Amino acid sequence: MELDDMLKDKITLDIVKFFHENQSSIDTPRGIATWIKAEKQKVKKSLDMLVKQGILIDHKAPSITGYSYTRDEAIIKKIDTKLKEE
Repeated sequence: MELDDMLKDKITLDIVKFFHENQSSIDTPRGIATWIKAEKQKVKKSLDMLVKQGILIDHKAPSITGYSYTRDEAIIKKIDTKLKEE
């Protein structure tokens, strides 16, 4: 899926903005849902898609999964450009 198409979804856009502005953050679906004021299930769906696209990294532990922003400079730069167009 293209970045432009992903960012049309408000929840996905809010997640990307959150991590782009807080690049050293690691958070859970519940924590992210709280930050962006969205339903946890919808947030989880967007998180999974963002992991598949390489925008987020999932950190799996036995009882919980945390998410963090990519360290790929090319992806970060592309997202930065797209967010400035918003």
